[in-house]
Amino acid sequence: MAGALRFLHDTAWFFALCGAPAGTPPEPSLHPDDPPLNIRAYLYLTITSLFWGGNSVAGKLAVGHVSPMALTTFRWTIALLLVLAFMAPQVRRDWPVIRRHWLQLLLYGVFGFTAFNALLYTALGYTSAINAVIEQAGIPMLIFVFNFLLFRIQASFAQILGFTVTLVGVLVTAAHGEFSALAELQFNFGDLLMLLACIVYAGYTVSLRWKPELHWQSFIAAPVVGALVSAVPLLLWELSRGATIFPDATGWAIVVYAGIFPSLLSQVLYVFGVEMIGANRAGLFINAIPVFGTLLSVFLIGETLHPFHIVALLLVLGGIAVAEWGRPKKA
Repeated sequence: MAGALRFLHDTAWFFALCGAPAGTPPEPSLHPDDPPLNIRAYLYLTITSLFWGGNSVAGKLAVGHVSPMALTTFRWTIALLLVLAFMAPQVRRDWPVIRRHWLQLLLYGVFGFTAFNALLYTALGYTSAINAVIEQAGIPMLIFVFNFLLFRIQASFAQILGFTVTLVGVLVTAAHGEFSALAELQFNFGDLLMLLACIVYAGYTVSLRWKPELHWQSFIAAPVVGALVSAVPLLLWELSRGATIFPDATGWAIVVYAGIFPSLLSQVLYVFGVEMIGANRAGLFINAIPVFGTLLSVFLIGETLHPFHIVALLLVLGGIAVAEWGRPKKA
């Protein structure tokens, strides 16, 4: 835990990764087609997908050690404690802007940080993990649709093709290389919840276009408060059903991981990536999450590595490459 705190506190290291001096936001003047900016965005979004893929492994490990809504609430508690410990000075400097946009920032936390995971956890009580993975892969297409409806931003043919290739990669992962297994899937109330979850996260991604001008620390800090506030009623609901499992030692390790990496660092890097190259391009990296999750399951919890895992990873990465090669001049 102490090592993780030192890691988060070392903002000089973090911004060496970002390519900007400590204490400054990403350089806004770079054009979305600027190669250094693209490379940084790809790095941020790949790390984001890796951490979120690790979150799926943490979710598997959490069963019997901490219940879903307890995990959701405690992970945002950890994130808020880190925000208070390391970001409070910047939040105070930006307080006038935060106060003007407080509702928008809190809603980013409610929908972008908490609602998706709450819907996902609930959906998995009704539908299979395979269904959830496949349905989550529709988020990039929803981002394309929302961007077109709201801003008339058109996806290029190459972006649609790239999305299709990444979707095939997700299907290969979900079907364990046997596409005939997909024909046996059944759909129910949980799948409707997953569709709603996907709409929520696609909407959150597109809405980042309207985010107020804030230092990245302040922009993350305020939604974390919204995430925790919205998670508490879910924990109370779980308690009322007698379904809460408070963390044991393994559960707390999972909570700490989820609070630092998927909840905090991934959100920072995802916002950077969307800001740098646009929602249409950044959204495709979401389809790398199930592939990374599967590979991490192999390396961390001993699941067997199969050839279809490698094929799926190559398809997802290849689809992203195709989409980037044929992207519109203005993302």
